[in-house]
Amino acid sequence: MTGTAGKQKRPQWNYRPEVPIRVSPLFRTPFDPIAIAKWIVAGWFPVTERLIILFLALLSWFFFHPELIRCQVFQFDWIAQIFVRNLILMLLVAGGLHLYLYVYKKQGDERRYDARPLAKNSKLFTFNNQVYDNLFWSCASGVTVWSAYEVLMMWSLANGYAPALDWPGDFLWLLLLIFLVPIWETFYFYLIHRMLHWPPLYRKVHYLHHRNTNVGPWSGLSMHPVEHIIYLGSVLIHWIVPSNPFLIVFHLQYFTLSAVTTHAGFEGIVLDGKKRLRLGTFHHQMHHRFFECNYGGLEIPWDKWMGSFHDGTPESHQQFLAARRARSEAGKA
Repeated sequence: MTGTAGKQKRPQWNYRPEVPIRVSPLFRTPFDPIAIAKWIVAGWFPVTERLIILFLALLSWFFFHPELIRCQVFQFDWIAQIFVRNLILMLLVAGGLHLYLYVYKKQGDERRYDARPLAKNSKLFTFNNQVYDNLFWSCASGVTVWSAYEVLMMWSLANGYAPALDWPGDFLWLLLLIFLVPIWETFYFYLIHRMLHWPPLYRKVHYLHHRNTNVGPWSGLSMHPVEHIIYLGSVLIHWIVPSNPFLIVFHLQYFTLSAVTTHAGFEGIVLDGKKRLRLGTFHHQMHHRFFECNYGGLEIPWDKWMGSFHDGTPESHQQFLAARRARSEAGKA
């Protein structure tokens, strides 16, 4: 058969996980402590991106971090130590995932949401190449701003300008704050993300990140420098909430490295036919495809409260399209 009648419509997604996507039970009524406990445990154990980032933060702090007393005065040596360590981490995590999933294609397109190739020969991107563009902005701007905030916070702690946790006396408080970092990330990210979609900021700043309608590991931290300053500015909460050097290291590594993993483009690493490590989140993959939904994460259901949640089902997609048409018609009126 020839002609358009013989063509099959291309599926919207190469892989769609189980839907509807569910938000955390933290704010569900009636209060369900068992469901909350299961959600929290599943977010960390047995092997998760959060646990791996926590392990990397411990390694960074124990073996590759300057002593706090050295941070009392800004000096090239300890600042360079932080920058080089962060750059190596970014190259290992983002570069490693890119090589595994996209260069060597160790699991083909299994569990890959969007099977389209990452863009090459496209004037949309710096260097006309999506990967080179993403790598440049992630390292040249992302690692620089990440390191600058870490340097600022270490200097603040060393000089008593930021409140400090007593070690090891405040161990339980430190443990609690570690578990709260992902929740704070969801709370903070939604608010600044909606702000970045304000048209003037979107056109000047956030557009750079959204050139990635199909994402890969290097896309997560590929942002305009202004967006890096806003996004990683979440660590400034520790001028109010007490911290110590390890918590600062973990906080910033969670915000940077989880951006890499959530933009992996794959639901997870598959070994022996089973998903062994969760990675890219489908709700954020949909945000990159459709722009006007799923601005936040799943820990705090901002999108549900504000009417911008897309749960991945065909019914939810039709509701999303209807809302988009209504906004478009209202804009023309």
